[in-house]
Amino acid sequence: MTPGTLYGVGLGPGDPDLVTRKAARLIGNARVIAYPALAGGDSFARAIAADLIPETAREIVMDVPMTQAREPAQAAYDAGAAAIAEALDSGADVVCLCEGDPFFYGSFMYLHARLADRYTVEVVPGVSSLTACAARAGLPLAARNERVTILPGPLPAEELARRIEGAESVAILKVGRHLAKLRGVIDRLGLLDRAVYVERATLPQERVCPLAEAPDNAPYFSMILVTKGADPWL
Repeated sequence: MTPGTLYGVGLGPGDPDLVTRKAARLIGNARVIAYPALAGGDSFARAIAADLIPETAREIVMDVPMTQAREPAQAAYDAGAAAIAEALDSGADVVCLCEGDPFFYGSFMYLHARLADRYTVEVVPGVSSLTACAARAGLPLAARNERVTILPGPLPAEELARRIEGAESVAILKVGRHLAKLRGVIDRLGLLDRAVYVERATLPQERVCPLAEAPDNAPYFSMILVTKGADPWL
């Protein structure tokens, strides 16, 4: 039997209207749907695509624990890859849902690493959190020969300061519990008035404000944008 094809489908940042036509077509025709979920909780990816999933589709849920330790999450992706491989071996295509873009800090990359050497895999790009936050903030990221630097919030303060200092435009992802550290670094660099905070972009709970006015507790789905060019609010 010819194995099925695995599709890693980007769903965008949360607004269902930002799901691409190709992603919607694949989901709507799917026999098997796979997606990550918080261990014991709901799946943000499934919630975005809920109205597109056929009632007859089989669903593979990957319960991924949100811990700093890598081993529990790796075990969850091992189990998910095994379940997906079983479906592919039966001849069924599998559509794997991924919020944002599959290859931009996307969970699908961990499944791709486990399965791409054995099966046909197609990645369907989605609207990334970076472009969504820039759009919602009304903040162009780069023009002409300008560079954009993307940094993860968990980096040490000293490294963040060094990289921000040498950058033109900066996007800091995975803000969450690191907000106080990040705001302190940006303030010490004299860039607090150049920094914009975006929380849950494109969702009903969205918040966009100067970083100086950001809440003390930030959710995981938040980002800081820093520009050194024109006034970010012009």
